[in-house]
Parts: sequence; C-alpha cells; structure tokens
Amino acid sequence: MQTELDAAHAAMEAAPDDGTARLRFYERLADGEVFLLLEAAPTDDRASPDLFDVEGISYALVFDREARLAEFVGKPAPFVGMSGRALAAMLAGQGIGVALNPDVAPSAMLIPPDAVDWLAATLAQGPAMMSARPVEVFAPRGLPGGLLQALDRKLAAAGGLAQAVWLVGVKYGDGGRGHMLGFVGALPGAETALAAAVGEALVFSGIDAGVLDVTFLPSADPIVGRLARVGLRFDLPELVVPAAPAAPGMDPDRPPKLR
Repeated sequence: MQTELDAAHAAMEAAPDDGTARLRFYERLADGEVFLLLEAAPTDDRASPDLFDVEGISYALVFDREARLAEFVGKPAPFVGMSGRALAAMLAGQGIGVALNPDVAPSAMLIPPDAVDWLAATLAQGPAMMSARPVEVFAPRGLPGGLLQALDRKLAAAGGLAQAVWLVGVKYGDGGRGHMLGFVGALPGAETALAAAVGEALVFSGIDAGVLDVTFLPSADPIVGRLARVGLRFDLPELVVPAAPAAPGMDPDRPPKLR
C-alpha cells in the first residue's frame, strides 16, 4: 500500500528540478511518524541506532511503517518510534544520514547528513515577535494556492490547540499591509507551537521571502466578529488524546538520546 511519504517521494522524483515538490517531501517526512532501527532495546531514554556506512558516511535505518521495518529485518528487532522532526533533531550535527525504507518501498533513498541538518535547522526556526495591531481587516486575496494548502495541512494537525482560526488581509496603523492569521481561544502555552506551524507552512510551501503575521485573541475580543465576517476560516479538529507511552523511548515527540 502506498503511503503519503511514498506519494511525496514519487512527486519529487518525477520533477527533480521542482523545489516545491522537494520541500513537500521533507514536510511529509517531518510531520509523519517514523521507526528507527536500534542495535539494542533503549534503556533510560538512551538508544543506539543501527548504523551502516556508505562511502564513509554513516546512515540510520528508518522506516515509515513498522511492517516495512519488520520486512527489512526479517526477525524481531528493537526499534523506537518518533516523529520525523524529532528524528532530525536527534541526528542533527552528528554526521549521520538517513537510509529511508531501504529495499522495502518505492520511497527508498539515502538522505545525506547535510540534508538532515538542514531539516532540523529549518524546523527549529522560531517566529519573530511583533506588537502592531491592525486598524482594518478585509478578505484575503492574492495568496498562492500552495500556501493555503500548506496551512490547511498544518492546522489540521493542530487539533484542540485553539477554538478557531481565520485568515484575513490586514492594514496596520503605520500604513503597512499584509495577511494575518487570527487564532481565537488558543490553549495557554500553545501559541509558540501554532506560530511555528504557520512558519513551517510558509517554508514548505516554497514561497520565497513569504511573511504571514499571527495573532492570538480571546474569544471576547471585538475584532473576532470582524475576522469571522471577512476571513477565510480553517477548521481545527477536536483534540484526540493518545494513550500514554508504554515504555521508555516510545513517545514520538520525546525520542531517546543517542548513546
């Protein structure tokens, strides 16, 4: 069965000069769950990846499905699941690449260490703070369809972190104009994650030098009604709380440390 990562890989391979297709592949890798093959079972939140060398470069064995890992190994073997972004952060700066789905999927490829480092650095970028308040809001216009699709994907994964979000055109007191996403009723502490998701949508949509302002509003703020009248609404699904990890190292967003 083809996975989302297989499809993104096929699109990238079909258009090797298309930077946007390449960015979307790395977005799918970052947002998805992956499974890292280990030398031994993790202990005390530390793990040793099963590495192999190709022309002097070490690669970690990574799969986007447990079944693919099992097919590759052919016997019981220790592994750990995590998000692709957590994997990139764990491997970054250590000169280790990723051998993705080797021999078991059409998306099989070697991702070199510098690409892993780039992905980790891209995902680690934080949003810039601003204090300007809009004096006028209006319907958004002129935004690329690729950016709207990227926002839809990112916000669909932010279930439960806010009550609603609207995209509007905006004019500020200094005369500046742009576009703004207004999050209404965000959970305390979720602002950084939501702003980072918007930043990633800009990066992975391939928009050069794109800027999209973000604001967080209480549901009682008078401007909320104006956003609802003229804005484009993105639906955030209800939060689904996963079961607690059963063993050390099995939380997808808290991977074990390398030994």
